[in-house]
Amino acid sequence: MTIEAYLNPEFTWIKKLLFLGMALLGLAISLFFIYAGVKMFAKGGGRRQREEYAHARFHYLVHLFYEMLISATSVMSFACAYVVLNHIYSLVKGGSGTGYFRDFATIWEEWKDFILLLLICLSCVLNTILDKFIIPLRRINKDQKAAVRMLAMFYAMIMLIYLNIIGDESEYSPVMMYYLGLMVGRFVYFDASFMDFIACMKRTIVRTPLLVLGLVISGGLSFFGFSAGYLLERNYYIVGVFYTHVFLLIAVFVLHHGRQIYHGINKKKSDGRKRQEHDGQEDSDDYADFD
Repeated sequence: MTIEAYLNPEFTWIKKLLFLGMALLGLAISLFFIYAGVKMFAKGGGRRQREEYAHARFHYLVHLFYEMLISATSVMSFACAYVVLNHIYSLVKGGSGTGYFRDFATIWEEWKDFILLLLICLSCVLNTILDKFIIPLRRINKDQKAAVRMLAMFYAMIMLIYLNIIGDESEYSPVMMYYLGLMVGRFVYFDASFMDFIACMKRTIVRTPLLVLGLVISGGLSFFGFSAGYLLERNYYIVGVFYTHVFLLIAVFVLHHGRQIYHGINKKKSDGRKRQEHDGQEDSDDYADFD
């Protein structure tokens, strides 16, 4: 088993840049639809109030959308890791592995469930690192992030169900059962009332358009990647889908930090103009004293 079994040597840096460009384009189109939806439903008050509301609402929804993509990628990393490890195990059991691979097969047979739980924990750690340090999202609080992360679980379930339907050779049932258990645990816990369950469902359902938008952009980009030969079907579709989400995350990073840099530069220019105007006013006042 070598790394080349999961990487496409023909996926050159030029093609990677092209794929990243497609990810940026898809993300930009998604943001346009979010903005159009906000403008459409912005009602009440004067024009200035509607614009301020639309501006704040747009950036809030964009951060929710980014959080969903981050969470979905973290969840997909767990599914992808499971598929790769299980593939290695099947090859070893088939007699094509020796040494360390044989030891791995023994560990996988005896501790498989614990390894899967560890992978889930690592995906949660990855999620936290991404949205706290790499792509900090400060417009949404913990409760809002929790609701969107639940949406990302539905996102991953839909992806895996689709991969099963199209006939991917890998077995996703164990992963799907873990996801289902996590979702049930998120909705139903010991001190929860029925109203808590309804409130949690409501927070998740109202954000369904973001789920649909995320599935469309990732599905379209994955289709392009497989059609162009950038992603390989022989590596299981889930690996290619995970690569797609990695490129989407890079696109999110570029747009998120690019916007912050742009506004930072504009703010400095605006502050500089204000200082110049203030200094000019002081000079006028000085000349007025001489008069």
